[in-house]
Amino acid sequence: MIPDDFIQQLLSRVDIVEVIDRQVPLKKAGANYSACCPFHKEKSPSFTVSPAKQFYHCFGCGAHGSAIKFLMEYSGKSFPDAVEELAQNIGLTVPRDESKKADPLAGPLFDAMITAANFYKSKLKSAPVAIEYFKRRGVSGEIAKRFHLGWSPLDWQGLSEAFDDYAENELLITGGLVKLGDGGRRYDTFRERVIFPILSQQGAVIGFGGRILGGKDDAGPKYLNSPETPIFSKGRELYGLFQAQGAIRKANRVLVVEGYMDVIALVQFGVEYVVATLGTATTEAHTQRLLRLADEVVFSFDGDSAGQRAAWRALENALPALRDGKQVRFLFLPTEHDPDSYIREHGREAFEKFIDSALPLSRYWLRELNARHPGDSAEAKAARASAAREHLEVVSAPMLRESLAKALEADVNIASYTLLPPVKPRVAPERQSVRSDRGDEGFDVGAPIRDAYRRDSRAFGRRPPMPPTARNDPATQRILAASRRILARPKLAMHLVDLPPIEATTSPRALRLLHAVVDVAIRLPDEPNHGAVLEQFRDSEFANDIAQLLTHRDHELDALLNDEEIEAELRVLREKIVNGSLLPSSRAIDVPSHLGGAGILALTPRRNDPGERSNSLSPGGAELGEKDFVPPRKHQSMAADRHNDLTNHEKENGNRIPDSRLNPVPPLRDAPPPQARGNKNDDNIDDIPFEMGSHFAPPPDEDHPPF
Repeated sequence: MIPDDFIQQLLSRVDIVEVIDRQVPLKKAGANYSACCPFHKEKSPSFTVSPAKQFYHCFGCGAHGSAIKFLMEYSGKSFPDAVEELAQNIGLTVPRDESKKADPLAGPLFDAMITAANFYKSKLKSAPVAIEYFKRRGVSGEIAKRFHLGWSPLDWQGLSEAFDDYAENELLITGGLVKLGDGGRRYDTFRERVIFPILSQQGAVIGFGGRILGGKDDAGPKYLNSPETPIFSKGRELYGLFQAQGAIRKANRVLVVEGYMDVIALVQFGVEYVVATLGTATTEAHTQRLLRLADEVVFSFDGDSAGQRAAWRALENALPALRDGKQVRFLFLPTEHDPDSYIREHGREAFEKFIDSALPLSRYWLRELNARHPGDSAEAKAARASAAREHLEVVSAPMLRESLAKALEADVNIASYTLLPPVKPRVAPERQSVRSDRGDEGFDVGAPIRDAYRRDSRAFGRRPPMPPTARNDPATQRILAASRRILARPKLAMHLVDLPPIEATTSPRALRLLHAVVDVAIRLPDEPNHGAVLEQFRDSEFANDIAQLLTHRDHELDALLNDEEIEAELRVLREKIVNGSLLPSSRAIDVPSHLGGAGILALTPRRNDPGERSNSLSPGGAELGEKDFVPPRKHQSMAADRHNDLTNHEKENGNRIPDSRLNPVPPLRDAPPPQARGNKNDDNIDDIPFEMGSHFAPPPDEDHPPF
C-alpha cells in the first residue's frame, strides 16, 4: 500500500500542467490553461487545468481530478503505475506501507509469464503446422509480431527448457502454465497449440490463450485460456486492448468481438479499434474500462440463438456502467458469418458501414423486452414494465435513465415517473468469487494487486438526486457552504471535530458529507491543492460531491471572508446540529410569492439569533445533485440581514420592494457551457524477432504508440 502522506507530498510537488501538456497540448487562458477535452468530443475548449489548484475539470462532460487520476483515465494506468510515473519524473522513490502488502507472488508471476512467452515465440519458428495455419488465416508477419504469436510443442514438459526449476517451481502451477497429474507428476497446460499471449493494458504478459491444431494429442477444448491468477482476471481483461489503445482513441470507438482470431483478422484488414473477451461473458468491468477510452462501444455477436443470449447478458451487465454522453450498441452478424469471414468476403469499408448500423442499446432493449413479453394487452405491458424497472434500478446515468424511461413509456403507455424506481445502491466487494469457463466451482480470486493498490470508486452505486423539497433547503446550503470553506481552509475543521456521531444510513447525506470533510481536513496542510484533496476522497461515495464543491463558483466570495467570520458561522452551525434545530423535519419550504426574486437564503435565520429554527432537508440518503449546490448571491448571514431590513421597510410603507433590491449583488459569471490503415502483407513469420523485457512486452510499432 502506498502511504497517504506520500500521495499528498507527490501531488504538492508535481505540476499538473506539465503532466497533462505532455499528452494534451494546453493553451494559456488567463490564470488557467485550456484545451478541447480528451475525454469527449467537442469543438470549443471546455477542459480547464488550474496550476494554482493542481486540478483539471471539464465543464462539458464533468471529468475532473488530480495528476494521478489523469494518468489513470487518459493513459489507462493503474493507480500504483500512475504514482510510480509521477514519482520518477521528479526523482522520488515510492515508499510502501508494509502493513498492507500486495500479493508477494505478483512480481515473480510477471517474470514467469515473460519467460513462457519467449519460449512459445521461439518454438513458432520451428512449427510448420502453426505457420501454415496463420498463413491460411491470412496473418502477416507484421501482425504476428504485433500480437506476439507463438506455439506450444506437443512435449508434456516442454517448458522445462525455459525453467530450470520446472519440477519444483510453484509459480508455474499458480500461473496456470503447468498442471499436476496422477502421482504429482507435472505436465504443461498448453500443448500442441498456437499461443496468443494476453497482455494487460500496460503491456505486461498476464496470461495465454491457446488454440489446438490437432495431432496425436488432440484431446481437450478447442480454445484454452489461462485460469484466474493473482495477476489475471477474465472478467476485467480484454484481448488486444494494449495494441488497440491508440486506434480506439483516434476512432473514439471500440468494437468488442468474441475470439482471438477475430481481433487479428480485423486488424489485418485495418479495423484496429477491436478487442475480444476471454472466454467469458462481457462484464460491467469490461464496459466500464472501455467507456473510459471511447465514447462508443459496439458489441458484436453471432446472429444465432447463442449470440442473442450472449448479447442480452452483455446488456444486463453493461447497464450499471453506462454514462451520459456515451453510446453502447449491438451488432448482430448474419448467421453464416463471424467478423473474420464477413470482412474477408465484404471488405473493410462494407464492414465499417455494417458497424454504423448497429442497434443502439435503447432500441435493442425495447426489442428484447417485447420479444420476451409480447403482446398489447394490459398484462403484457405490465410484464414489460416490471422487467424494465429491474434494469432501470441499476442505471445510474441520470439523463440516459430518464431517456430509457421515456422510451418505455411510449411502448407501455405508463407514465415515466411511475416507471422510474430508486437507483439500487451497490457496494464494491473486496473480493469476488469467479467461476471458470468449464463450470468449476468458484474460488476467491480477489485480484490482490488491484485490491492492494486501488479500489474503483465507480463501483459505488450512485443514489437518486435529492428530492425537490430538499434542493432549495437552507440547511443543506448551510452545510455545503461549511464543507466548501473547510476544504479551502482545513484548519477550520477543528471547530467541528467533536460533532456527535451520525447514522451511516439514516442521516442526511449533506451531514454525512460534512463529517467526511472534517475527518479528511484535519489531516490536510493549511493550503492544500485541489488535486490532493480530491485524491483523499477518490474511493469514497462523496467523490463527485467533493469535485462539485472544489469547482463551485462561490469560492471567490468565500475568499472575501476572514477566518473569524467563518469560525462564527461554524460555531452556530455546530450548535444547531448538536441541539437538533438544524434538521428537525423534512417539511418543504414555503417561499412567499412576493419574494420570488429574493432567493432561498433570505429565509435563513439571522446570525445573532442562534435559537431560531430553520427548515430542514430530507433525512434520506439521496446523493447531492448539482442543484443542491445552489450558490448564494451573497454571504448567508448578510443576505438574511438584508432581507429582514427590506421586508420591514416594505411592511411599514406598504410598497413592494423590487427584486433587484433584494439581490443587489450581481451573480458571478457562469461556467463555460459544455460543449487505419492496412497492414503490409509479409508472410515471413520465421524471421519475427521476439524479445521481451523482464516485466513488460515491447510496445506496438511507431504507428501504434501505447497510451
